[in-house]
Amino acid sequence: MATPGSRSEPSQLAEYSCSYRVSRPVYSELTFQQQRERRLQERRTLRDSLARSCSCSKKRAFGVLKTLLPILDWLPKYRVKEWLLSDVISGVSTGLVATLQGMAYALLAAVPVEYGLYSAFFPILTYFVFGTSRHISVGPFPVVSLMVGSVVLSMAPDDHFLVPSGNGSTSNTTTLDTGTRDAARVLIASTLTLLVGIIQLVFGGLQIGFIVRYLADPLVGGFTTAAAFQVLVSQLKIVLNVSTKNYNGILSIIYTLIEIFQNIGNTNIADFIAGLLTIIICMAVKELNDRFKHKIPVPIPIEVIVTVIATAISYGADLEKKYNAGIVKSIPSGFLPPALPSVGLFSDMLAASFSIAVVAYAIAVSVGKVYGTKYDYLIDGNQEFVAFGISNVFSGFFSCFVATTALSRTAVQESTGGKTQVAGIISAMIVMIAIVALGKLLEPLQKSVLAAVVIANLKGMFMQVCDVPCLWRQNKTDAVIWVFTCVMSIILGLDLGLLAGLLFGLLTVVLRVQFPSWNSLGSVPSTDIYKSVTHYKNLEEPEGVKILRFSSPIFYGNVDGFKKCVKSTVGFDAIRVYNKRLKALRRIQKLVRKGQLRATKNGIISDVGLSNNAFEPDEDVEEPEELDIPTKEIEIQVDWNSELPVKVNVPKVPIHSLVLDCGAISFLDVVGVKSLRMIVKEFQRIDVNVYFALLQDDVLEKMEQCGFFDDNIRKDRFFLTVHDAILYLQNQVKSREVQDSLLDTITLIQDCKDPLELMEAEKNEEELDVQDEAMRRLAF
Repeated sequence: MATPGSRSEPSQLAEYSCSYRVSRPVYSELTFQQQRERRLQERRTLRDSLARSCSCSKKRAFGVLKTLLPILDWLPKYRVKEWLLSDVISGVSTGLVATLQGMAYALLAAVPVEYGLYSAFFPILTYFVFGTSRHISVGPFPVVSLMVGSVVLSMAPDDHFLVPSGNGSTSNTTTLDTGTRDAARVLIASTLTLLVGIIQLVFGGLQIGFIVRYLADPLVGGFTTAAAFQVLVSQLKIVLNVSTKNYNGILSIIYTLIEIFQNIGNTNIADFIAGLLTIIICMAVKELNDRFKHKIPVPIPIEVIVTVIATAISYGADLEKKYNAGIVKSIPSGFLPPALPSVGLFSDMLAASFSIAVVAYAIAVSVGKVYGTKYDYLIDGNQEFVAFGISNVFSGFFSCFVATTALSRTAVQESTGGKTQVAGIISAMIVMIAIVALGKLLEPLQKSVLAAVVIANLKGMFMQVCDVPCLWRQNKTDAVIWVFTCVMSIILGLDLGLLAGLLFGLLTVVLRVQFPSWNSLGSVPSTDIYKSVTHYKNLEEPEGVKILRFSSPIFYGNVDGFKKCVKSTVGFDAIRVYNKRLKALRRIQKLVRKGQLRATKNGIISDVGLSNNAFEPDEDVEEPEELDIPTKEIEIQVDWNSELPVKVNVPKVPIHSLVLDCGAISFLDVVGVKSLRMIVKEFQRIDVNVYFALLQDDVLEKMEQCGFFDDNIRKDRFFLTVHDAILYLQNQVKSREVQDSLLDTITLIQDCKDPLELMEAEKNEEELDVQDEAMRRLAF
C-alpha cells in the first residue's frame, strides 16, 4: 500500500494493453471486387464540364462575387464597437512606421525618397478591396525593393547621365544630371511595377497560386538571408557616405564591398556616427519591445522617435554645410498626377519581373498564412495573386515601385490590436498626411539615418542563420538547399540566385524520387505486421518468400533503381539465372542425345554409369543469342538447387515467390508498367511467382489501361494486404506438399514392373518377420 505523498508508478495506458482479433477470408483484388461492388465513377465530357462551370444562379453569382471581392465577405460582419478603436490605434502606429520605412526602402529601389511614400500609400487602397488577409501591412519590403533597385541601376546607371560641365573650361569634366537620372529611374521602377502586376494577374487568372509551394522554407530562408546581406552592403555605403560604382550581375555585391573598403578613408564622420547610433538604439529598443511585449500595450515606435530627433539635430547643427552630411534635401508636397509607364521597356525587364512577381507574392502569402492560422481564417492563394496584381498595376500609374508586405510592419499592425484591413486604410491616411504636410519638415533628415533604419530591421532575417545547425540535424538535404541558395544569391545576384536555388531544390526532389528508400520486410511473429528486417530484430521472413517495399512512384526516371532494389532483395539476377539455366540445359540435352546421360519418365537427370564428359570448363561467357530453348523431343526437368551433372555455374534460387508491397507507390507511368510486366515475366521463366499487395485503385486502373494483364498475369496475384499474400502462399505450399507426396507414391508404383509383385514381396517380408519373431521366443 502506497504511503501518503509517495509517487506511484504510472499505469500503462489502456490503448497499449488492448488487442484485437479479426477473422476474414484472404482477399485478392479479384475476389474482393467480386464480393464488393465498386461504385461507378461518373465521367464528364468536356461539354458537360464547360456547361457546369458556365452555369449561373443567384447563389453561385454571389459566391463568385465574394471570391473576387473579399471585402463583401468580411466588411458586413465588421464589429464596429469591438474592433474600430483597436484598428485606429493599430493604423496610426503602423502608418508612422510605414512612412519611415517607405522613405528608407526607396533608397534600396534607387529612386528619390518621396516615391517610397507613394509606394506605402497606393497599394493599400486596392488590397483593402481585393485581399484576403486581414492583418498584413501592404507596402515596400527590403528584399523586393533591392530586386527592383538592381533592375533600375542596370537600366539607368549613373554613367548614362554624365553631361559636360558648363564652366567654359577646356578640361574634359563632366557632371551628373541627377534630375534626368531620377526621372528615368522612376519611370523604370513604375514600368517594372506595372509589368509585375500584369504577371501576377495572369498567374491569378490561371489559378496557379500553387507555384509558391515550390519555394520551400529552406529555399526562402537562404534567399532572404542573402538578400539581407545585399541590403546591408547597399546601405553600408550610405551610412559611411562613401561613393561607389553601381555594379550589377555576378559578384556585384563582392565588388561593391571591396570598393567600400578601398574608399573607407573618405567616410563622413557625421553620417557614420548618426547611422551607428540609430542602429544601436533601434535594435536595443526593438529587443525591449520583444521581451516586454506582454507588458507594453503598444510597441515603442523607435524609428519615428529617432527620425524626429535626428531631423532636429541635423537642422539645428546644420550638418550639411558644416560636415558635408548627406541629407534628403527636397521632398515635394502632395501627389503626382497619374502617368503612363513606358510599355516599350517591358522586353528589357521581363526576366527579372517574373522572379520579382513570384518573390513578392511568396513573401506576402507566407506571412498572411501565419496570421490566418493564428486567427482561424483562410488565405486564398489565387486571390492573393489577383489582389497584389491589381495593387501593382494600379500603383504603377502613380510612380510607385513593387509592393508586397513587410514582416516588421505586419507585426506592428497585429501586435497593436489590428483586427482587419481597416487598420491598413488608417495607416494609409497617416502616410497621406506625411506626403501632404510633412515633406518639408523631413528635408534636413540625413540619409544615413534612413539607411540605419533599414539595417536595424534586418535582424530577423540575419537570425535565420541560427536555424541552419538545427536544420542540418533534422534534414541534411534541406540544410544544403538553404546554404546553396544563400551562397548562389550572394554570388550570382538575387534573381539568378533564386533561380539556381529553385532548380537545385527541384533536383534534390528528383534525386530523392529516383533513389528512394526500400526495405526487405519480415513479419512480427503471430501478427499481420511487417517491418524492415534491416531496422528491427526478431522478425520472421517466410520460407521461400521475399517481401519488398518500394517507397516511391515507379516511372521512367527510377525504373532502373527499382530493378536494382529487386535484385538486392532476392539476392540474384533473374536474367542471368535464366541464361545460365539455358546454357546448362543445352549441354544436358547434348549429352542425353549422345547417350552419356539419361532421363527418367519424370524427366529427372540420372547418371548411366558412363564416363561423364559433361564437366567441361565453364568460362562464364553469356551468349544469349546462342541459348536456344530445348526442343520438345526430350522433355527435361532439373532440380536447379541440387548438384548438376554439367559444370555450369547456375546461381541458386532459394525462393519461389516475391511479394511487392505497393502501398507507397502513388502512380505509374507507361514505362513503369512495362518494367513491372517485364520483371514478372523474367521471374516466371525461372519458376518464381511475383505477387502484388496494397495496390491503390487508381494505380491498378492505370495498369489495366496499359495492358498489364494477360493469361499469365491475372488479378488473383494482387492482394489487399501483404498478410493476405503471405497466407495465400503458405496455403499453396501446404497443398503442393500433399500433391508431391501423392506423386511420389504414384511414381514408385509406375517404376515397378508389376504392382502385384510388389504387394506379394511386401507380404512375404511380413511373413518372414513373423517367423523370425516366433523362433526368438522358442529360443528363450
